[in-house]
Amino acid sequence: MKKQSKKGGVVTTTSWKSALKRDWQLYLLLLIPLVLVIVFSYGAYPGLRMAFMDYKPAKGYAGSKWVGWATFQKVFKDADFGRALRNSIVFNIADLLVGFPMPIILALILNELRYKRFKKVSQTILYLPHFLSWAIIGSVALTMFKPSSGLVNVAMMQAGFIEQGIPFLNEKWHWAITYLLIGVWQGMGWGTILYLAAITGISGELYEAAMIDGANRWQRMIHITLPGIRSTIVTLLIMNLGRVMGSNLERLTALGNTQVKEFQYQLAVYIYQKGISNNKFSMATAVGLFQSAIGVILVLLSDRIAKKLGEDGLL
Repeated sequence: MKKQSKKGGVVTTTSWKSALKRDWQLYLLLLIPLVLVIVFSYGAYPGLRMAFMDYKPAKGYAGSKWVGWATFQKVFKDADFGRALRNSIVFNIADLLVGFPMPIILALILNELRYKRFKKVSQTILYLPHFLSWAIIGSVALTMFKPSSGLVNVAMMQAGFIEQGIPFLNEKWHWAITYLLIGVWQGMGWGTILYLAAITGISGELYEAAMIDGANRWQRMIHITLPGIRSTIVTLLIMNLGRVMGSNLERLTALGNTQVKEFQYQLAVYIYQKGISNNKFSMATAVGLFQSAIGVILVLLSDRIAKKLGEDGLL
């Protein structure tokens, strides 16, 4: 198989053999993640048939009874599933509304910084929370936000802003707001990387022309930077919409407690408690498959809408 390209009127032909010989290091590096994806993602697909079986680990696939849609019917009739589904949708949509714009805003702010050393230090500090596990974040948050002895409440009481401690993580409505804001803090720095990379692809001549025309920094940001990264914003928005049905068990477990169980009980918790902990693998697989199916539908639908609005879309 040959690939042809035209440069300066000269037609060059490169065979797969010569390309492989020339760039074999790159193909080798690509092979490693490709194998991992095939083994751990596509290799698990045959296991999805558990959703349509009364699966027993001791009997395996061959000995387990095929029940069709009965597992899904059982799940959808479960009142706990309805509660978990409602909480997951509400919190994921709130997460999207609060968290999605923040990396964009942060990238715009970082792009306007002119002192390079301060910019690099700021970026490093903002990226660090992404590499912390939720176990660490949860333990620090529970210590800092204690109503009586937490650093945040003590500082606010000493400053005279409040008379008594606020139960940030011990009352469901305060917990909901704190849960969302901690999630934004943890992810917004890392999310700026793609937007900053997209901003670097914008031609500097556009900014120079705008400055000559008298555009200030705010006008350049609105009329040049934002339109320049619009395709990246749309692509990431479509990808995030596919995760509206998902939930993070590690995050919920680290920040949760019995006092906020009403809001903490989301699909990840439901799958773990009702499915995996009770050895009901068919139920856990059915809920996971349901989440994935809805996620794919949302991605395809949002991609189609984006294309109708004139954007490139994702697929």
